[in-house]
Amino acid sequence: RTAAIWGACTVAVVVTFGSLLSQGVNLGLDFEGGDAWDIPASETFGVDEATDVLVANDVSTSGARIQLRSSETSDVVTVQVEELPRDQAEAVTASFAEAAGVTVEEISFSFTSSTWGAEITEKAIRALVIFLFVVAIFISIRFEWRMAVAAIAAMLNDVIVAVGVYSVFQFEVTPATVIAFLTILGYSLYDTIVVFDRVKENEGRYASTKMPYEDIVNISMNQVMVRSLLTSFSSILPVVSLLILGAGVTGAVSLREFALALLVGMVSGVYSS
Repeated sequence: RTAAIWGACTVAVVVTFGSLLSQGVNLGLDFEGGDAWDIPASETFGVDEATDVLVANDVSTSGARIQLRSSETSDVVTVQVEELPRDQAEAVTASFAEAAGVTVEEISFSFTSSTWGAEITEKAIRALVIFLFVVAIFISIRFEWRMAVAAIAAMLNDVIVAVGVYSVFQFEVTPATVIAFLTILGYSLYDTIVVFDRVKENEGRYASTKMPYEDIVNISMNQVMVRSLLTSFSSILPVVSLLILGAGVTGAVSLREFALALLVGMVSGVYSS
């Protein structure tokens, strides 16, 4: 079983770094910066028509993201492009309104500076480093330093696998995704601490029998295995509901971005713990 888990971890890490080197990650507008429009969709206005508007206004479509988003109440065409001069952005907005047969006020326009995205990334990395440092100190005091190393390795593995899934399938990385990644760390740590706590408890229980430490670890893992699986399954179910009902049925994009990263991280956390 241990060999199979190590094999799965190795394959996941290799695939992740291979994908990151070949195609990177699909950073959202909040990280790369740029302009975005939400235009009401109709039978006469869709993705193709939005593309034609960009071409007509001399806006490059090579890096543009144009997609149709549907919900129970309305359908919108979301367009994201690199940052444009304000006068050109206003002209594009007017062209979208004309092509869609709506007023300019009915079109949602927003722009984000790439500097703001860099600040988000810097703060997320800083929070991650501080979190890992505090966790390492706590586990070293409560258990021992080798367990701290193992716990941090498991957490980093979960984040690496989650990033790998996003890179391989080119899911968009947004601030909600980053928040979910940080949430994954807490979930992974909880499951790992449960195993460590049972190991420490069994050390005292079997001290008189002088049982080998490897056997104590195996007994401890078997004792918490079912509990960990049931806890993980019950935790994953609400996340799947968020994806199916929140994102799939109601069309809440922010829920999809958050729930998808949580789902990937939770599944990864089950085997890493």
